[in-house]
Amino acid sequence: MKKKILPVALVVALSGSMLFSSCIGSFALTNKLLAWNNQVGGKVVNELVFLGFCIIPVYGVSCLADILVINSIEFWSGSNPMASGKKVIDGQDGRYMVECDGKGYTITSENDGASVRLDFDADTRTWSIPMPDGEAIDFLTFVDDTHVALPCADGSMSIYDLNDETSLMAYRQMADATLWAAR
Repeated sequence: MKKKILPVALVVALSGSMLFSSCIGSFALTNKLLAWNNQVGGKVVNELVFLGFCIIPVYGVSCLADILVINSIEFWSGSNPMASGKKVIDGQDGRYMVECDGKGYTITSENDGASVRLDFDADTRTWSIPMPDGEAIDFLTFVDDTHVALPCADGSMSIYDLNDETSLMAYRQMADATLWAAR
């Protein structure tokens, strides 16, 4: 009886590893910790903090939390609980507060308080702007790794190659003409 337990355990473990392969997660907590470490100071200070966090197993604990908890939540729910956050961005015409909640972004101008919401639908791979009436305006859909579908003035969608500068320039000109005509 005891001799059968080991082979059965091995078969179950191998089957489980094949079923859940290619799902390593984004390691958001560990990446945020590393990003924070890169902003602490110069190269020497960053290295000292890194070594300190390795000796006091901060990186080990964050990696273990990612592996056991956060990446599991990301796998089963489809969204990462660590993806949320706020960041201030200095633009050419002012400062903007960008808030991420894991499903999209809310961008608020610190100049006039104007705000826009951008949502991403992972199922359709589409970015959209939600409207007050509950509808959403799609403005970009990923077709594959190098092509996107973008809206045209007549409401149709055209596919553009992200690697082709001529294709992107044609879309920019069409979008500028549409915006100019709308004014």
